[in-house]
Amino acid sequence: MGENGAVETPTAAGRSDAALDGVAPPAEDATDALLFRGVLGQFPTGVTVVTANTPDGPVGLAVGSFTSVSLDPPLVGFLPAQTSTSWPLIRDSGAFCVNVLAEDQQDLARAFATPATDRFSGRSWTAAPHSGAPILDGVLAWIDCDVAGVSEAGDHHFVLGKVRALGAATDGNPLVFFRGAYRALS
Repeated sequence: MGENGAVETPTAAGRSDAALDGVAPPAEDATDALLFRGVLGQFPTGVTVVTANTPDGPVGLAVGSFTSVSLDPPLVGFLPAQTSTSWPLIRDSGAFCVNVLAEDQQDLARAFATPATDRFSGRSWTAAPHSGAPILDGVLAWIDCDVAGVSEAGDHHFVLGKVRALGAATDGNPLVFFRGAYRALS
């Protein structure tokens, strides 16, 4: 029995109808891009900037699809769009640094998410110890990696990185992307 003595009827999936209260009905077309984006927008993600040092100078791009992959060996992954013009430069450098943005770094997220000729103009950074890729000032954490593998994943690439060095701030909150907007933890 559910609340107020109501009888809960199991569904074909084994859940009761009460478990779906407040949830939109199942969608029939999982290939609808707008629906797909809206549903996955319910999952909050951290915001990162992936950087590299190239012969022509530093490059970088904003990435929301970043994850830890393995502790032993230490591996991370991220998914740049196949249409990215920065990703090929990062790939060709052979190494990258993931910068985990702090809640007050929305300007960095926006700058690195839009096409620009020099995203680093007027921005302070230091070179990562292994790759020399930029560690942007004020980030919560950084992860310096070698490119360990790249696979196609639909309209993106899956990049596997072997961690060579890393560090973190002692305090602060991350910048989060949720339901199509930047958010801070409260």
